Amino acid sequence: MSVVKLEECRQHIRAQLDNVVDFWLKHSLDAVHGGFFTCIGRDGKVYDELKYVWLQGRQVWMYCRLYRTMDRFRRPEILAAAKAGGAFLRKFARVSSSSCQWKCAFCLTRDGKAIKVQRTIFSECFYILAMDELSRVTGDKDMQIEAEQMMEQLIYWVQVDPSGLGRPQLPGEAPTNSMAIPMMLLCLVQQLTEGREQEVVQKYRELGSWCVQQILHHIQRAGTAILENVSVDGAELPGCLGRLQNPGHALEAGWFLLQYSAERADEELQRTAIDKFVELPHQCGWDKEHGGLFYFLDVDGHCPTQLEWSMKLWWPHCEALIAFLMAYSQTKKPELLERFFQVYEYTFSHFPDAESGEWFGYLTQEGKVALDFKGGPFKGFFHVPRCLYMCERILDDLLDKKD
Repeated sequence: MSVVKLEECRQHIRAQLDNVVDFWLKHSLDAVHGGFFTCIGRDGKVYDELKYVWLQGRQVWMYCRLYRTMDRFRRPEILAAAKAGGAFLRKFARVSSSSCQWKCAFCLTRDGKAIKVQRTIFSECFYILAMDELSRVTGDKDMQIEAEQMMEQLIYWVQVDPSGLGRPQLPGEAPTNSMAIPMMLLCLVQQLTEGREQEVVQKYRELGSWCVQQILHHIQRAGTAILENVSVDGAELPGCLGRLQNPGHALEAGWFLLQYSAERADEELQRTAIDKFVELPHQCGWDKEHGGLFYFLDVDGHCPTQLEWSMKLWWPHCEALIAFLMAYSQTKKPELLERFFQVYEYTFSHFPDAESGEWFGYLTQEGKVALDFKGGPFKGFFHVPRCLYMCERILDDLLDKKD
């Protein structure tokens, strides 16, 4: 693949990232109450003032990461937005009770009153991401301590006693290893240990290894499928739950594993990550008729019960771009770069909105825009800018070493 094409790709991705950052800086910050609006229409107008803690935390993290690592985003308005989002989170996100001081709400009113709490760990996960990254930008050690304290609570919920999440074990429920949990914890391990002193790295070493093993349990059917849910001992579950495939999640797990394997020079894990979590989900998840990645699939070919299964969503394509480019950067195998450009051509010809900026998130199977808003309860300032940011940095590294 020519250096010229890679350079064109880098310039395009760079321009896209600038566009996306500008869109959210212009339309998202709540100057009155702090935090961010995420329910934003195609034209940039806010259509709902509810604030989702997942997206608040993700946006703080993304602003801080851009500010900290890319010179052109070291701008006062980005730092100010990150600090405002962090202050809103710290003031309102935690819904402490007599039994737990670490549980976070899922959804808040515009002025920070809790509306809904989920019986999962993900609001807390994105709170940790935000606090740790903001501590790196501001030098506020208390935020880092708070992130690590909340992480200890998450580890307890996941590995010891989940009852604090308010989710009782019902008699008919099979204990399940959902890939989202070890994936997210591995992401947090990488966040909390990046560039930290050896004491912190050692503190999370065992957890990182546990997360990797839990993710690898999702390789099923003699290595021919990645299943989203398995039993706690790594066996296939019966019914729709056990047959579910989520190609985007598998691809995201793939590049998490690639990062982990690169840090440890683990060539075997690198091969597994590429073969099973990058190549395989693309192979099974790519729509050969219309292009793009399906959202959900049934490993036995039944129609998935998720009504949106055949839609093409923004975030799986973001994960695929990162996964294939990272896999190519580590191995230089041309077929991985070919896959990257296949995803690249589909993604950039369907999702970006050339007229109003940012990306559409939800397409029909045929690739037509199904929902034209730019942000909602789940789509915020995260998957698109994270993908563009990471791809730009990988391309920088590739092109710097082009000889």
